Amino acid sequence: MTSAPTATTNRLPSYLAPLPRRVEDFALRYAWVIVAINLAGTAFGFWYYRFQLAQTPIVMWPFVPDSPAATLFVALSLAAWKLDYDVEWLHMLAFFGNIKLGLWTPFVQLVLNGPGGIEPWLYWFLIVSHLAMSLQSFLIYRYAEFTVGAVAVTTVWYGLNDIVDYFAPLVGEFHHTFLRAELVNGALDHSMRAHDLAAAAAVTLTLAATFLALATRVKKLETTEESSARGVRR
Repeated sequence: MTSAPTATTNRLPSYLAPLPRRVEDFALRYAWVIVAINLAGTAFGFWYYRFQLAQTPIVMWPFVPDSPAATLFVALSLAAWKLDYDVEWLHMLAFFGNIKLGLWTPFVQLVLNGPGGIEPWLYWFLIVSHLAMSLQSFLIYRYAEFTVGAVAVTTVWYGLNDIVDYFAPLVGEFHHTFLRAELVNGALDHSMRAHDLAAAAAVTLTLAATFLALATRVKKLETTEESSARGVRR
């Protein structure tokens, strides 16, 4: 079992590692607590999506509950690291998912949906909890390698999600999260400008996550080479 709180001591630029090192160390030291919190969030997320899943063909269910899937990915990613399993594709699904959904949801709630039609506590819970999701994604560089293959697989997965969510649904209607901003007389109208803005945000965040993942890989390799060079000089 993992005995140290981190697999690397190299520090990345702040845009790739925005959390203070002491916060990273604390979070990784109590990784099992974060796993439990994310599993609870996953359960809540599937409950939240229950009505949309009931209206979606079963074959398309994997494309609907994006946020609970992301919290499940990060829970499994941290658990795999603690148990000394190296599952790069899982780490990348967690990294992409928590950055993307962690930022997309607050954007949608604050800019598109607004506080109408939802309980105030739930509205702010969705915003705050998803922002926390985005922050925990920046723990993953401490133990993952960010391999090109894993990044490629994850980019394809989330790119496909964007396609079926907003541009070309494979079965039935578009599969993105129900947007209150699209409701017109009790029915969803995907011709609304909110649909296009939500799509633009999703695609932008997929591209941003891809850039951050590849940049993290490059910087990790650079810092490893620098550390090796210093060791040779000594």
